[in-house]
Amino acid sequence: MKRSITRLLMAPSVVLLLAWMIVPLSMTIYFSTINYNLLYPGRNNFVGWMNFEFFVTDPGFWIAVSNTLILLISVLVITVVLGVALSALIDKPFFGRNIVRVLLISPFFIMPTVNALIWKNMMMNPVYGIFAWISNSLGLEPIDWLSDYPLMSIIIMVSWQWLPFAILVFVTALQSQDTEQKEAAQMDGANGWHIFRYLTVPHLARPIAVVVMIETIFLLAVFAEIYVSTGGGPGYDSTNLAYLIYNQALLQYDVGVASAGGLFAVLLANIVAFFLIRAVGKNLTV
Repeated sequence: MKRSITRLLMAPSVVLLLAWMIVPLSMTIYFSTINYNLLYPGRNNFVGWMNFEFFVTDPGFWIAVSNTLILLISVLVITVVLGVALSALIDKPFFGRNIVRVLLISPFFIMPTVNALIWKNMMMNPVYGIFAWISNSLGLEPIDWLSDYPLMSIIIMVSWQWLPFAILVFVTALQSQDTEQKEAAQMDGANGWHIFRYLTVPHLARPIAVVVMIETIFLLAVFAEIYVSTGGGPGYDSTNLAYLIYNQALLQYDVGVASAGGLFAVLLANIVAFFLIRAVGKNLTV
């Protein structure tokens, strides 16, 4: 009786959640099989797999896929490595530690669009940006980051925003680390590197897995930084799958091809998630 009442109470939420997921997915599948262009709204004939073929044979498709994976892997490596290192440093007591923690975590609360504008205008501008001022001060030629190194510029922007998230998770995890193990290791002659290598890093295995999995979900759909700063260019040099789909849908007005691209992005995300869970998911088991 209690089980029936529980299921009955949960039913509205489950139905709403399924509708929230299934309806958009069904519409995307439907649009991916028809010739639906906003410039010609009356021509909605069935085309089958043609939209998928057109999307895969797009000149920027493989570049977008490689850029998506390069962006994902690079940001994960930067945020995890620097996050662990900085968290270990600020875990030790020193004057002004709370202020330093707040300053390190604060970039995570900046909106992606504002983040891109800050780096585009204040940091990477080749005329009046901070990097240009440093180059001029050293007698060097300023670098036009967004034109010469567009994908690297996006990686720097996204890493700057997601590094605080990793630090927040790692610092919280380090606060639960057993201090008695550290003291015992020090009494046995272990130095700081040994404690970090054999105690701190294993203790952070599960938080690292959480950071990697959560960041992967969002990094596969990076869009605002690219849209605001480089516009996917020059050419396709900084275009990822999310921006390529946007290009098909709202710049070329081809909703059918964009829907096919969206389904491919879902497939890619599931493939990445499969290998990711196999690689780091074991750290989440109790």
